[in-house]
Amino acid sequence: MEIAFLLYQQMTALDLIGPHEVLARLPGAKPRRVARERGPVTTDLGMVLQADASFIDVPRPDMLVIPGAAVIEAALDADTQAWIGAAHDASTWTLTVCTGALVLGQTGALRGKRATTHWAAMGQLAALGAIAVSERVVRDGKTLCAAGVSAGIDGALTLAALAASERVAQGLQLVIEYDPLPPFNCGSPRTASADLVQRVLRGFTRAAD
Repeated sequence: MEIAFLLYQQMTALDLIGPHEVLARLPGAKPRRVARERGPVTTDLGMVLQADASFIDVPRPDMLVIPGAAVIEAALDADTQAWIGAAHDASTWTLTVCTGALVLGQTGALRGKRATTHWAAMGQLAALGAIAVSERVVRDGKTLCAAGVSAGIDGALTLAALAASERVAQGLQLVIEYDPLPPFNCGSPRTASADLVQRVLRGFTRAAD
């Protein structure tokens, strides 16, 4: 099972690393870290990831994983969009994480589909024709969308259950000891204070300028 993890400049590392940690452990998995060209890709916070395959190397993956970024322009060039569209058409499953939904949505693949993304980008998702749903993981057919950043782990475990079995997914969750108990109850706009939401939103908006 060939799993294509899309890499592009200024992407958010955890959007990719979380799902990779889960899905690369699936039985029979053949993970490929794919970018326009093989070589280093620098994330938004300066981490350097390595693409070991180019778009030409992985034209028809069984599974496609699309991470997001604070600014997704690097993933919207014509070559990248063409590959995403073709890879999504060929895939058995596609997972987007955070604003990766906007990247996929630019191809038109989410028009009329239920989807989610980072809470601060829900309006942009709706503008692409998707039915924006405020949930941690949203599935519509073969496409799964995970909400912001850390939700990629939830999305990957959900996908592992679909692609393999719940038993396999449960084992993977135990292997990575995914048993979250966050120190603060403010990981969602529903639980955070209004002033905190506004402060974070201002920072998110500046990052997108």
